[in-house]
Amino acid sequence: MAWITLIIAGLFEVGFTTCLGKAKTTTGMDSALWWLGFALSLTLSMVLLYKATQVLPMGTAYAVWTGIGAVGTVILGILLFNEPVDFWRMFFIFLLIGSVAGLKFVSN
Repeated sequence: MAWITLIIAGLFEVGFTTCLGKAKTTTGMDSALWWLGFALSLTLSMVLLYKATQVLPMGTAYAVWTGIGAVGTVILGILLFNEPVDFWRMFFIFLLIGSVAGLKFVSN
């Protein structure tokens, strides 16, 4: 259950970074709603990360949480913000995914 909680926390990290990016590109009420989404996602991400670290080792949980957030943010950056896609960028993203999966398999 702690791993599922950690994965959800990582997805909320992707949510808060995406909301931050969208808040930059909007104005008025749209921007305020993106900022609200940012605050809500940030809070949920941190609370769930805290809950996961009650069971999982802190270093492992933090590395996995960060990895999920980084990979998800890069993928959404490519899809939503037209960020560049090249061989080396994708190579290191897949390396990061492999590292996160490796930490899961070597942890209790």
